[in-house]
Amino acid sequence: MKSMTGHGRATGGPAPDGRRIAVEVQSVNRKQLEVVCSLPRFLAFAEAPLREAVAGSVARGRVTLSVALEGAQEKGVAAPGLDRAAALRWHKELDALRKRIGLKAEVPLEMVLRGPGVFADSQAEAPLDEAGQKAWLAVLLKATAKALKEYDRMREAEGKHLAADLLSRIGEMEEATAAVGKRAPLVVTAYAAALRTRIAVLGLELGTDDERVAKEVLFHADRCDVTEELTRLGSHFGQFRAFLSGKEAAGRTLDFLSQELNREINTIGSKANDVGIARHVVALKSTLEKVREQIQNFE
Repeated sequence: MKSMTGHGRATGGPAPDGRRIAVEVQSVNRKQLEVVCSLPRFLAFAEAPLREAVAGSVARGRVTLSVALEGAQEKGVAAPGLDRAAALRWHKELDALRKRIGLKAEVPLEMVLRGPGVFADSQAEAPLDEAGQKAWLAVLLKATAKALKEYDRMREAEGKHLAADLLSRIGEMEEATAAVGKRAPLVVTAYAAALRTRIAVLGLELGTDDERVAKEVLFHADRCDVTEELTRLGSHFGQFRAFLSGKEAAGRTLDFLSQELNREINTIGSKANDVGIARHVVALKSTLEKVREQIQNFE
């Protein structure tokens, strides 16, 4: 079991232009897998293979893969340059917006430099040929594999802590369920005693072995029987433990199991009609809510 959140970074190279490639992978929680790549424009051709590399290691979550180039380029390879005209146009737009909303501060230079097209990458204007793409892709994939390895190591470590916490919560729920199982047989006995007390208070002359009293007690026993729900809860707890100790991503499965647990607990609460069991049901639901929140962090 792995956490959906993690971070990994690795460098590779040298790249065909002499620089080193830095690949950074990080993720946050999502129900489905979403991969976002941030690449230099001339490396846009590598986005699909990099997405596939991530998808091969991650089941779900929003994963951001960023690629940066480090170091100096070899001679003969043009470096990114400043497009002064684009910078002036961007500054003009920002300044007009500043005046319109009534801000007194000047537009900062760093904001202008982040504008679209301000830095023109000369390599983007001359796409790489097939041989160049293969050379770059080989270095990119190698660095990405290293980053994903670090990323997985962090997710596995966090996943162990999450699993330990969940196992502790499941243990608490098992104890509460066992307490319900002990209390359940006493509910019918308590109901029969209360029924006879009400009959006596009302002055009705009914014997303790009256058939009508027996039928009412039996009907109540059937109506408040939670044996089936307790059995299913025990089965779900066992499945929880099995998935938490497994090697496959099971976040979605655990989410489904938590819904089943909630259904059984609600049924016990509605059927039992007993103050003692109601207390245990409240404890079960409180712990289950914490379990469900924690499951959202699992891949």
